[in-house]
Amino acid sequence: MAHRLQGKIALVTGGASRPGIGYAIGQRLAEEGAHVVLTDVDRDGVEQSAALIREAGGTCDAVPQDVTSQEDWDRVVAAITNQHGKLDILVNNAGILEIAAVGDDNALGSLRRQFDVNVAGCFMGTQAGVAAMRKSGGGSIINLSSVAGLVGFRGSSTYAASKGAVKMMSKSVALETAAENIRVNTVHPGIIRTNMQKAGGAANEVNYEAIEAAIPAGRLGEPKDIANCVLFLASDESTYVTGAELVVDGGYTAQ
Repeated sequence: MAHRLQGKIALVTGGASRPGIGYAIGQRLAEEGAHVVLTDVDRDGVEQSAALIREAGGTCDAVPQDVTSQEDWDRVVAAITNQHGKLDILVNNAGILEIAAVGDDNALGSLRRQFDVNVAGCFMGTQAGVAAMRKSGGGSIINLSSVAGLVGFRGSSTYAASKGAVKMMSKSVALETAAENIRVNTVHPGIIRTNMQKAGGAANEVNYEAIEAAIPAGRLGEPKDIANCVLFLASDESTYVTGAELVVDGGYTAQ
């Protein structure tokens, strides 16, 4: 049976953290035959992640990248297209989570930091991905938003603002590129068992525990739950899906 992504070239940002969504996505895409380029600002961490993917039988390169740097985006995408001739899949996963309520003294600084990484980084990546895919006849861009980009979460106004921006930016770009065979979709994880989620929960323990208890599925999600949805959007099985939002939250936002 042929692999679902055989011959495709994929760039996944934010792949250093383990357990983490970016690493799980890199694993899953490699399992299905894609050549994965995994990036992160954490050079050592992303090299370790790529090595683990290779040990499991996948093909994966590790590249250091700061997603807030236009020069880094130009360098990384140019290197991929020069080496492989194309970019088929781009997963803008890199992001940060800071818990800040509107009345907190650090709220504005938190908002600016998260917009720099979560929004501007994702936007520059989307720009670079569209430019590369236009040259090779199309591709799939998957931007990681959050359930916090769909519904309100008390005490998380700055993070929610950044993830809502990712959702609406992605829908708008999807309209601009649909006729060019470039698909742009968002994935909205719920409460997933990752290092970033653990840190966010520790910073806001009461609200985090209440949210976890309210998940209809009765458990936290695993990074592979997100990776499997990204795989669908990356594959040719979703060629008529663009401008969509896939919610992976154990039923939390259905309430």
